[in-house]
Amino acid sequence: MSAPPDLPAGLRPRAAPFATPRAIGALILREIITTYGRSPGGYVWAILEPAAGITLLTLVFSVGFRTPPLGTSFALFYAAGILPLMMYSDISTKLAQTIQFSRALLTYPRITFLDALIARLILNFLTQMMVHFIVLGFILIFLKPTTTLDYSKIGLAYALTVALAIGIGTLNSFLTLAYPIWNTAWAILNRPLFLISCVFFIFESVPQPYSDYLWFNPIVHIAGIMRDGFYPFYQPTYISIAYPLAIAALTTMAGLFLLYRYHRDILDK
Repeated sequence: MSAPPDLPAGLRPRAAPFATPRAIGALILREIITTYGRSPGGYVWAILEPAAGITLLTLVFSVGFRTPPLGTSFALFYAAGILPLMMYSDISTKLAQTIQFSRALLTYPRITFLDALIARLILNFLTQMMVHFIVLGFILIFLKPTTTLDYSKIGLAYALTVALAIGIGTLNSFLTLAYPIWNTAWAILNRPLFLISCVFFIFESVPQPYSDYLWFNPIVHIAGIMRDGFYPFYQPTYISIAYPLAIAALTTMAGLFLLYRYHRDILDK
């Protein structure tokens, strides 16, 4: 039995922090309808956006350069850099908006912030994987680039991308809830990300001391691992798996702790 609604906020019982499959399933269905069901084309736009970006980069750079920095296919080279970055950006942004998006539902005792986070993570991860499968499948089947896939390295790159997106998204979910201006500030800070994440170039081509600064961008390591999975002759020595993993772990733990401790107090204001 739930507590009467007129009790002070400090005396209201807290919902259990553990996610429930039924609540997650309902939240995923709601997310599908509100995010993709009401927009023209729905999932089509999710596929067209990265495909159009890769096509544009391929056309522009193929005019000015004879070959990409790795291999012979501009499309495959840019796809290996753009797709992980877009997956990270999409999942982390959606997770950061979770509490605000599900604010009304979180007033129900059976719906927890963890339910909402997991539901958004599952839906957007599956959506991104579908997009990647279609885009990369088209490149590999129809453009036939010369490559040998290393699925273990590609899988590792995806795992690190999702882990980093969970950490940054979860922490930003609290920060945007507690400090609304953080959403705008974070968007400004992320604008150069497309230019400094080794999408257009490889890390080895950047001279020092700029390469030393660039190393601290965790997306650079993920892009290097992903390209290592598509180009067997490419052996990047700058990669650190522990670095993006450490950032993911620290931000996830901080975000979950802060949400568990303060999200109800902020929502009750």
